[in-house]
Amino acid sequence: MTATTLPEPQKLTFKFKFAWGIASLGGNLIAGIFGALLPIFYQDYLGLSAKWIGLASLIYGIWNALNDPIFGFISDSTRSKHGRRIPFMRFTAPFLALSFILVWFAPQHAGQFSLFLWMLVSMILYDGCYTIIMLVYSALLPEITESDSERNKLQISSSLLGMLGVLLGFLIPDMFRPKSGALPSFFPLQIAMIVVGITCMLLILVTTFTVKERMEFTQVDRPLSLKEQLKATFTSKSFLVLVAQNFMSILVSSLITGSMFYLADYVMKTSTVILLVYVFVPMIIGIPITNLVRQKLGLVQAQQLLLTIGGCGLIALTFLPNSFIPIALVIAGFGLAGPQTLTNILFAEVADEDELRTGVRREGAFFGVNALITKPAQSIALALAPFILEATHFVTRESNGGVTMLNQPASAVFGIKLFIGLIPGIAMLLGALILFAFPLRGEKLAEMQRQVLELHAKKKEALEKLSA
Repeated sequence: MTATTLPEPQKLTFKFKFAWGIASLGGNLIAGIFGALLPIFYQDYLGLSAKWIGLASLIYGIWNALNDPIFGFISDSTRSKHGRRIPFMRFTAPFLALSFILVWFAPQHAGQFSLFLWMLVSMILYDGCYTIIMLVYSALLPEITESDSERNKLQISSSLLGMLGVLLGFLIPDMFRPKSGALPSFFPLQIAMIVVGITCMLLILVTTFTVKERMEFTQVDRPLSLKEQLKATFTSKSFLVLVAQNFMSILVSSLITGSMFYLADYVMKTSTVILLVYVFVPMIIGIPITNLVRQKLGLVQAQQLLLTIGGCGLIALTFLPNSFIPIALVIAGFGLAGPQTLTNILFAEVADEDELRTGVRREGAFFGVNALITKPAQSIALALAPFILEATHFVTRESNGGVTMLNQPASAVFGIKLFIGLIPGIAMLLGALILFAFPLRGEKLAEMQRQVLELHAKKKEALEKLSA
């Protein structure tokens, strides 16, 4: 087959791209609430000590890391006539809703150990369901089209609707969380979480009934054994470099998500909504601009530039007077559009390169092992904030008779700035430096993409023969 007879990468309609992003809206709404509300809910509202949160975070982090490669391998190895990705999303969505709702029904006046158990078990159930859905959702992206441009547009849809989900993930609990009072009621919050869980389930189901898989990757490819998958994954330089950069990005997003309420309540003493505007508006503007930057600089260089911009904004936040913090948040928000949008496209290129090496598409394995390495960053972020707060003498409302102490010690205010500014800012700059070692660029990338199109044409022919 000559280059002139190669098929063009599949072009996608606006309806398809919008339907693709709907699942991201549902998944990010749940994840946004979980990340933003969980630390303050269990530490500040329920009074669970940092040591118990740290232990729960450690156990949760182990499970959070191990379940992804397990589910990734199962997904890659599935050869159902209904596909190897969509059925997992569709039938897990109701259990995601149920497990998410349970997180917020912890007994209010229980002892420390009982609260710890409730937090741990509900987190593990929630994360197992969330992992299955979002892992196979991410794995679908590279399979849908070979074009980096079309992948970018799909990811823009996913990111924009996902940002709406994250934004609502801050706004909804902020509207319903108890703000003051010695005996706060969690009933309005719990009702809101029930509505959120059911809504997100329905949004995910919409995508599963609209998006169709390319069956040549299910019916023609012969899955590798677990040993073969592990060897191929850990010998991919492209993957190892990218996963190191992504670890930094996950740490950044987790730290920022989990500290926004603290920044609003105790540093800026303003509405969380106002701070979210400073972050999310430039991020929303930046997400479609990533396509232009990618076309101008290339995918890797675009990611490096945006990581650097975001990192500088976050570091500046730590040391600037409070009146300049909104400017720093705007800069950081624009930079965060890079990892939000471009990372999955880089993983798609890693999967393309691997398909030429192994003969099969293994996105599930790559996203699963990526989580094995990077998801501990979420647990690090979850545990880091409470320990920094305790070390800097933060006064919780539970220890203050249920009343919020807005005028925290100066040391506690600086501690909040550390885990929302300096630490994630340094992590973003390290991520940009790591990408200098990423090998897929220039002529090597162009030749790889040509070979992938040729291989996919052969697989489609093989599928037609099987179906005849």
